[in-house]
Amino acid sequence: MKWVCVFCGAREGASAAYAEAARAFGALVAARGLGLVTGGGALGLMGVVTDAALAGGASVVGVIPASLVDREVAHVRLTERVVVRDMFERKGEMMRRADAFLALPGGMGTLDEITEVLTWTQLGLFAKPCGLVNVSGYWDPLLAMLDRAVAQGFLSHEHRALTQVDSDAARLLDRFAAWQQPSAFAGSRT
Repeated sequence: MKWVCVFCGAREGASAAYAEAARAFGALVAARGLGLVTGGGALGLMGVVTDAALAGGASVVGVIPASLVDREVAHVRLTERVVVRDMFERKGEMMRRADAFLALPGGMGTLDEITEVLTWTQLGLFAKPCGLVNVSGYWDPLLAMLDRAVAQGFLSHEHRALTQVDSDAARLLDRFAAWQQPSAFAGSRT
């Protein structure tokens, strides 16, 4: 694992714990010698995690739609900025560049991005570890929904297990580094 993609809010949220977790994650990426793939924005948790990773010496690639660059929300100190046409192209480029995917707290965009990556993994379009940093229980309602989908027969236990969860990003990265593609997904592309 060389590159980790982080999905997170373009706002800092209601709790200071969210920005603390973003800052700590950016520093952790740098300390482990990993590269970071982000949405390329300077606002909210995305800006916090990017600034912390850069401050620690990590390479940070930001993938951002041209419309957001035009609105002047792009981070200006990225190692590399990739400007794409739209959000669909953005997600595809982020998925192509990263070896693992992690979500910190965020809103609709964060939820869209992490669930699409999990869906691609479930479908066998690629085999890469995915997880949630459950800061102060932020992701508990989503986890309850996934458990309900299993209970109601819409999601298998094997597919539910693809969503790795931990309140500690370091432990989650350790699990990502040791992750092996489940045998049930042996035909998946990387």
